[in-house]
Amino acid sequence: MPAMNAFYAQSGGVTAVINATACGVIETARKHKNKIANVYAGNNGIIGALTEDMINTNRESARTIAALKHMPGGAFGSARYKLKGIEENRAEYERLIQVFKEHDIGYFFYNGGNDSMDTAHKVSLISKKLGHPVIALGVPKTVDNDLPVTDNCPGFGSVAKYVAVSTREAAMDVASMAKTSTKVFILEVMGRHAGWIAAAGGLAGDKPQDAPHIILFPEVPFNKRAFLKRVKDCVHEYDYCVIVVSEGARYKNGKFLAEAGTRDAFGHAQLGGVAPVVAQIVRDNLGFKYHYAIADYLQRSARHIASAVDVEQAYAVGREAVRYALAGKTAVMPVIKRVSDSPYRWKITDAPLARIANKEKMLPARYITKDGFGITAAGRRYLEPLIYGEDYPPYINGLPKYPTLKNVAVKPKLGTKFVV
Repeated sequence: MPAMNAFYAQSGGVTAVINATACGVIETARKHKNKIANVYAGNNGIIGALTEDMINTNRESARTIAALKHMPGGAFGSARYKLKGIEENRAEYERLIQVFKEHDIGYFFYNGGNDSMDTAHKVSLISKKLGHPVIALGVPKTVDNDLPVTDNCPGFGSVAKYVAVSTREAAMDVASMAKTSTKVFILEVMGRHAGWIAAAGGLAGDKPQDAPHIILFPEVPFNKRAFLKRVKDCVHEYDYCVIVVSEGARYKNGKFLAEAGTRDAFGHAQLGGVAPVVAQIVRDNLGFKYHYAIADYLQRSARHIASAVDVEQAYAVGREAVRYALAGKTAVMPVIKRVSDSPYRWKITDAPLARIANKEKMLPARYITKDGFGITAAGRRYLEPLIYGEDYPPYINGLPKYPTLKNVAVKPKLGTKFVV
């Protein structure tokens, strides 16, 4: 059987280590030139396939591809673009398979989260019906850590490390000035439905008096009275209070504290910033001086403080995705299986995309303290190993040195354009 080409695409919000996964995919594919001739990357994710706008990664040097391991952002561009159901919009899937067929693409690696796993699963099914079977694999990536089956998601460990470190350092700053200045500091982190990132803030301290003193999770309905009492008690006892709040913090009726009333490309409610909302509640009811910070893109792009474990796992899922594909496995995702907590050991196995697509893994109740404001010992045991180790990028003149890609385009073969 002649070698076929592979298509790789990055999807959704990027992470500090998604390019390490790209590196794992490309380097492994290059070791099997007899089966995978070229790896084409979608320019701006799946849109690159639909519009026949692809990048030939084979035109990049081995050194450049290796350097992807240290590069934040999405090296080939990502996109928040969800392919609808096959029956709803069959034309998109037909176009995708048409492009794959024209460019001899027999392998599809979709590097993303919940929605991406659904797309990879659907492509594996419809490609057979359309006469061009494609081996389609989902490759896990999400800072939210909410994919089921896998123990954790590449991208999360580095965000967790950034949030834990930032919480500890900011707390030391606030504590040093609390007697005469700021009493309350609020750090807003990502996490629309699942509180994994907020929980990671709890790693900043291990004693009752240590920050963060309050964590607001999406899984725990916001109780204004209990919250204000806790803030007041902390300021009275410790002189200050540090709060980590998930962007998805919500009331008992399900309404987000910071819902802006608009929707994003996936139909999700657009959140308008919960930190100032919480700060307003503190000011109006307690009158304490406060400061807040919104980590936003900083938390997911902070490659300079990435978790070494996260980098290693991100590379591993890319590598194993290619190995599974070459073994003939399709409609599966490489998943991380924890073997032990101490010492921390893990391995990669595979799971069907049907078990993963469009499903979310919430923070378990056993990881949240009874008062709803902190993490338990079990939560700490789970989270702590994921932030282990440092994997610094190379530095030149005090700044990280990242690769510059040639991004040589694959010549279009279809005469028709496709508008997305």
